[in-house]
Amino acid sequence: MRAGSIAVVGGSIAGCAAALAAARGGAGRIVVLERTGAQLRDRGVGIGLHGDRYEELRAAGYLTPEMPWAPLSRRVWSVRDGEEPRGRPVGEQPFPFRAYNWGSLWRELRSRVPEGVDYRAGAEVTEVEPDADGVTLRLADGSHEHFDVVIGADGYRSVVREAMFPGTGAAYSGYIGWRGTSSDVADLPSDGDHACTVVFPGGHCMIYRIPDGFGGHRLNWVLYTRPPRSDGLHPDLRTPASLPPGRLSSQLTGHLRALVADNFPPYWAAKVLGTPADTTFIQPIYDVEVPHYASGRLVLIGDAASVARPHIGGGSVKALQDATALEAALSTRESWEEALEAYDAERGPIGSAMVALARRMGGAQVENTPDWSAMGQPEFDMWWQAQNEGSDGNSGFGGHALKGRR
Repeated sequence: MRAGSIAVVGGSIAGCAAALAAARGGAGRIVVLERTGAQLRDRGVGIGLHGDRYEELRAAGYLTPEMPWAPLSRRVWSVRDGEEPRGRPVGEQPFPFRAYNWGSLWRELRSRVPEGVDYRAGAEVTEVEPDADGVTLRLADGSHEHFDVVIGADGYRSVVREAMFPGTGAAYSGYIGWRGTSSDVADLPSDGDHACTVVFPGGHCMIYRIPDGFGGHRLNWVLYTRPPRSDGLHPDLRTPASLPPGRLSSQLTGHLRALVADNFPPYWAAKVLGTPADTTFIQPIYDVEVPHYASGRLVLIGDAASVARPHIGGGSVKALQDATALEAALSTRESWEEALEAYDAERGPIGSAMVALARRMGGAQVENTPDWSAMGQPEFDMWWQAQNEGSDGNSGFGGHALKGRR
């Protein structure tokens, strides 16, 4: 197994982490195939990492203190209360998270990929053909290469997952995330150390400060709600994709802006509605779950393996933890088969648990929202706990603890 060849399909955060894991695990030749040409598109959206999960990943060598981040300490859930500028809090929670910018986090991870790794931008994999001795990848330019192992780090539209489990694709949840970032970080509550969640019938919007990657900060927000069912009001959401401003219908944009104007406290409405249109986009929310993280010489990591709705704040954590588990399996097993079976046994159940928790949270926070206006802290605490029933003290919110670090 040592000095064998590994291809990583996908060069985003999960792909860079997978390449690092493969190198540390002893692979002799590593090729990363990223279909996007040049630098990956960066919309500058926010990523939250729980402080405990950060410490584990720092100790494992996947994150460093030098990566730009902004501290978060509490999460405040607020409902509109007349013209009260910031609304009325219905509940507060400790929120020991670190806020990152997707683009700057990717660039930092990309810089950590060893120099000996062949990172190819603009290399689109079109076919994945496993055999007894490995996997052949066919590319859009007509070329093909054979590898001992192929790691699918190609997100929720993974061609590697489709080769492993045909038809096991992303399932639309029935609602969307409307995302945006702006430079308007003036006068944020608690100097920006709090994450604010504005709640309304049929959804909520989480708002927090992130680094801009250049020494300053941006305001990051994501609003979750069901799109209207009326003809012409929303795009076709059956095929997984992010929809940039040019793809949004004027009716959908008008609906979302009216929802904010009618339901947000004035201060937060101004922040969201003042966001430039070219920094907003629609992200349909999907679930992805697979029966196994590995099959033969194919293995999945990050969103290619499972996609949990964003409410649990653990998507990027899971991708990086997948990488640490893969590194450990490659380093301690004698054959490809033993290594990939060990990886699957460790990460598969965690991925399924995160998907299940995220579905419960999506049900409580978007699909079947409570009467927020009737809530105070005691009611909020009971509502929050109900979403985490059946846990063993490590519910998975913010990501599960790494094996051996509970």
